[in-house]
Amino acid sequence: MNTVLNQNKDAVSGKDRINQDSINKALWAACDTFRGTISADTYKDFILTMLFLKYISDVWQDHYDGYKAEYGDEPELIEEMMKNERFVLPKAASFYALYERRHEPGNGERIDQALHAIEEANGTKLKDAGKSVFQDISFNTDKLGEEKQKNTILRHLLEDFAKPELNLKPSRVGALDVIGNAYEYLIKNFAASGGQKAGEFYTPPEVSDLIAELLDPQPGDSICDPACGSASLLMKCGSKVRKNHDSKNYALYGQEAIGSTWSLAKMNMFLHGEDNHKIEWGDTIRNPKLLDKNGDLMLFDIVTANPPFSLDKWGHDEAEHDKFSRFRRGVPPKTKGDYAFILHMIETLKPKSGRMGVVVPHGVLFRGSSEGKIRQQLIDENLLDAVIGLPEKLFYGTGIPAAILIFRKNRNDPTPTLPLPREGVKNSSPWQGGGREGVLFIDASRDFKAGKNQNLLTEENIAKIVATYRAFNDPTLALPLPGEGTQTPPPGKGEAGRGSVLVDKYAYVASLDEIKENDYNLNIPRYVDTFEEEEEIDLMAVRAEREQLKAQLTELETEMAKYLEELGYGA
Repeated sequence: MNTVLNQNKDAVSGKDRINQDSINKALWAACDTFRGTISADTYKDFILTMLFLKYISDVWQDHYDGYKAEYGDEPELIEEMMKNERFVLPKAASFYALYERRHEPGNGERIDQALHAIEEANGTKLKDAGKSVFQDISFNTDKLGEEKQKNTILRHLLEDFAKPELNLKPSRVGALDVIGNAYEYLIKNFAASGGQKAGEFYTPPEVSDLIAELLDPQPGDSICDPACGSASLLMKCGSKVRKNHDSKNYALYGQEAIGSTWSLAKMNMFLHGEDNHKIEWGDTIRNPKLLDKNGDLMLFDIVTANPPFSLDKWGHDEAEHDKFSRFRRGVPPKTKGDYAFILHMIETLKPKSGRMGVVVPHGVLFRGSSEGKIRQQLIDENLLDAVIGLPEKLFYGTGIPAAILIFRKNRNDPTPTLPLPREGVKNSSPWQGGGREGVLFIDASRDFKAGKNQNLLTEENIAKIVATYRAFNDPTLALPLPGEGTQTPPPGKGEAGRGSVLVDKYAYVASLDEIKENDYNLNIPRYVDTFEEEEEIDLMAVRAEREQLKAQLTELETEMAKYLEELGYGA
């Protein structure tokens, strides 16, 4: 950001500063303009697009005012300075230009023209491979009713966004990422209220946080989400690099099949300042578009996704002749596309640094037939690193519990020096010189904060999962403390090739032999024993208590009879 903006941020007084909560409430109230006219799944595009337009208009105006305060009334000089902005805003395309003409007929057409002008002025930032962000979004649509009704609705929308609560100038909102947060807030609420269809484009932030922590993005990493939705998971990985390493040296890649959701992802990236990204529009399975100069699949350091659960009609008929050989381990069943995404993701991992996290329904862990054969192949290749069971009702649109699968490409790499063993434990490293052995199973299904409609993972829940996974990778690290799960002997080669408990009733490291004995079934209860023994009942103590209660009852009945007799109710 330029000097003027930084000065404006520093100058924000407590009185003028706005908080995130009031912005969120004002935005959600703006949705009332559409409620009762069209569904949330439709009007979310109008609200999110108007938020985008209002924000860039406020930023542009704020920077202009800053330069004016610094250089005086020198419009030509200021215009030159404004050419150095991250984006270009044509004068007639500003929110304020549209607001001034809100009472005139043609609001829908004017808004569409403004969006088109912004696209044209900003080149590739709002386009990818010829597709523009606002291509599938039109305010001049009959979905809003006939011309008069449509014009009134859009006038109300412009007035809603012109309210003081939605003054989004950086000099007012300060250094916080309020616009990014507001965008995420709206997407989350649309997902929560929109049912299964809406839930397809959004991964809850707590789950994104967890996956990003597990994959531990590093400076220089290329990060890909082949089913990126609104890109929340992808951007969470990028934010970890900035937060943990104070670096912007990473690249984000994604692909999204639904045009309007692709637009959300592009706007989301733009609003969060993520300029180093490439988001393609298209079906990842049928038509992967993230290709290198030779036309082969691009390879990434991190690949992560929350694909649609058990997608029907995912592209089975074309899979057998896939030119990228993604299905050489087997073709998933016609009506369940879970392993189609998994296999695609595996094929796009770099051979040394590649690591992958994917959200799946539990059926992926144990279903047989072609899925069972694919699962066996992946385990035999020693690619699977961890299976993490999550609580139910975490995801929008479905109450079923899900799991996270972690894969790593370096599990077979030789390890010249073993990590130090834990004190008092022989051979505690799962790295045995020739490579990685064993798969970590975590049952986190009981650790959550209960909500009315959705359950939440707390920071403590996430920290426990991450600490357990890291301790599995590095035996020098501490396991979760007692109270979060009893600390027990860490993993090593158990007797007769068995696995070992990592955290009692929470985490277990299964040997490959053990998984084979279970016919490659990865159902978590087969490995993590969460059985709680019932307290032994002392029958003699129960009998003594019963006799005591009988004596007390006899005494009370005698006393009651005495009172009744005194009142004249006696026999």
